[in-house]
Amino acid sequence: MHSTPTLTHCPYCALQCGMGLARDPAGAEAGGGLTVVERPDFPVNRGALCGKGRTAPEVLSSRVRLTEPLIRSHATGRLEPATWEEALDKIAEGLARTRGEHGPDACGVFGGGGLTNEKAYSLGKFARIVLGTSQIDYNGRFCMSSAAAAHQRAFGLDRGLPFPLEDIPKTGCVILVGSNLAETMPPALRYLTELRANGGKLIVIDPRRTKTAEQADLHLAPRPGTDLALALGLLHLVVAEGRTDETYIRARTSGWEQTRAAAMAHWPELVERITGVSVPELRETVRLFCEPEAAMVLTARGPEQQAKGTDTVGAWINLCLATGRAGRPLSGYGCLTGQGNGQGGREHGQKADQLPGYRKLTDPAARAHVAGVWGVDPDSLPGPGRSAYELLDALGSDIRSLLVMASNPVVSAPRAAHIEGRLRSLDFLAVADVVLSETAQLADVVLPVTQWAEETGTMTNLEGRVLLRRKAVQAPAGVRSDLEVMHELAARLGGTAGVGEGLEKKFPTDPEEVFEELRRASSGGPADYAGISYRRIAEEDGVFWPCPATDGTGPDADADADAGADAGADGAQHPGTPRLFLDRFATDDGRARFVEVAHRPAAEEPDGEYPVLLTTGRVVAQYQSGAQTRRVAELNAAAPGPFVQLHPQLAARLGAAEGDALAVVSRRGRAVAPARITAGIRPDTVFMPFHWPGEGRANTLTNPALDPVSRMPEFKVCAVRVERAERVDGANGPGANGS
Repeated sequence: MHSTPTLTHCPYCALQCGMGLARDPAGAEAGGGLTVVERPDFPVNRGALCGKGRTAPEVLSSRVRLTEPLIRSHATGRLEPATWEEALDKIAEGLARTRGEHGPDACGVFGGGGLTNEKAYSLGKFARIVLGTSQIDYNGRFCMSSAAAAHQRAFGLDRGLPFPLEDIPKTGCVILVGSNLAETMPPALRYLTELRANGGKLIVIDPRRTKTAEQADLHLAPRPGTDLALALGLLHLVVAEGRTDETYIRARTSGWEQTRAAAMAHWPELVERITGVSVPELRETVRLFCEPEAAMVLTARGPEQQAKGTDTVGAWINLCLATGRAGRPLSGYGCLTGQGNGQGGREHGQKADQLPGYRKLTDPAARAHVAGVWGVDPDSLPGPGRSAYELLDALGSDIRSLLVMASNPVVSAPRAAHIEGRLRSLDFLAVADVVLSETAQLADVVLPVTQWAEETGTMTNLEGRVLLRRKAVQAPAGVRSDLEVMHELAARLGGTAGVGEGLEKKFPTDPEEVFEELRRASSGGPADYAGISYRRIAEEDGVFWPCPATDGTGPDADADADAGADAGADGAQHPGTPRLFLDRFATDDGRARFVEVAHRPAAEEPDGEYPVLLTTGRVVAQYQSGAQTRRVAELNAAAPGPFVQLHPQLAARLGAAEGDALAVVSRRGRAVAPARITAGIRPDTVFMPFHWPGEGRANTLTNPALDPVSRMPEFKVCAVRVERAERVDGANGPGANGS
């Protein structure tokens, strides 16, 4: 008989689907004694779960997860079991030695978009006041940074979706750009099927005919790297056909004249030549988007993971603004954030240029506010550091020691073989993770830390809804939380911010205590959490930020939080903000900003030596670098290894049959995987999923060319050649996970 379930959320994507975890006394150890129970009343997923969510407890098993610290032996060169005291001392010694010999910026910190808000907040604080380093960034830079930068430029505020998911089925048309929602977040597909059931239209833009594209009223398959030209061509037609909303443009925007002129240089026939999308398809897209009263554009990694990703997203925002489809009910632009806490992770300080509350590290007032909460001198806080790829690329030279939490760049970084080499060149590497990932296998010290069901903490989903994960099971005896790790390292390292002894007191191990401090640090900032408490989140199925505290209350008040510190003197409290921009945008003048953009080629175009385009992505049964999902038997059975998806025409030219070993070669390296032949991809393009290490590692091939604004690498397009290979190395399969 199952126990009363603990209400919590899935550990994977940014939907953060609601689920329950019940103790099953007769349950298999593979599931940690826990059984997943549906939560049909939770509004985001309404009980639906994908295979990853259903099988999530299997990663709790001691057979697949880390249960004791590991230190690399000088004698054997292998990672060997150690005590926690030995491991923490070793990390403190390594970081202190680097700081003493080379200065604080020789110490790097690399975080993850799966960390809770409390841990992401503490990690940024740890880097800046314990290590005194500017060199901190996180893997979310590889995910949503271009959309975030475009949001900031146009609207003055970045939140993935400015409206709740429940609005999507009620609009008239959705243009979905570069998202295979059916596989990356399957429970969200119902919002698109409900849209069509309600009479709305779905347009999917993807170079592959994915499971999501099969649901569309219209599927456009542009050449990879040409989404910017496509958006400009659509805006040209909107102007030419007289479909702009001039009243809205005058009342709520600025910068239209320059943007219109730029769009008019991208006439339909030119855009057809660049993208491969026909002029009739362009015209039909404009008709479907403009005819209903309300419409949305949603983007994901396809247009964002490009060296021009910020401008590409900006072009889609321009389309929304020109047609009056932003800041109005059931209309707007939104980004489908990928990682579990990809939204919260970029709000509270683990990003190279930010302080908690989405404050700018270069803003003196922001520095003063956060330094006041932390009890340090504002002048002691370092300035902005390197972005994620630039930080990894500097390993072994400017950066000599690195602390990694919840990230696996050996598999997930672009030009991955090079980054693996940079990690190997470090003087010292420490990794805190749930499993022995490919990155952890390179470390000098590995710390086993708690995961989702073993700890409490908040996450912020793609809607900007702050959620509460609850602890459901005790972690194994040899496992500690990331918060405990930072507390203990602070005690050993001291600080560079003039704090003196007792620095560990600034790093609580209780997540709710950390969240209360986060509320104070975020108060008054763009991402204001001051009016949010654990109690409110539990009572309201999450609270949307911004949610400022009401007068005389919030985390700075003397009132007891349990007694309603987030309520005003009259009992009122800020309701949170499910829908942004309905009255004004978050710019100084309240107007959305058009941004003039123009098409430019990908950083690397095909040529005689590398004549084919490679694009990368995910499959439904695996997640990100696969460090956790590759340890689940059911998921491995569904997706046992990498593959090369190619068109029959290309396969015929190569003389390749289904399952034959193919080598995909770029200027950065070579990957080998079996052929998967389908007419559902462009003849000039191949696709590889990026979840696996070894010979089939897709990111061995990808181009680290960076967007000049967001510093996003160009994962989604590079030039390759494809050739027959002798074999496919079995190391790409489920056994290649370090377990």
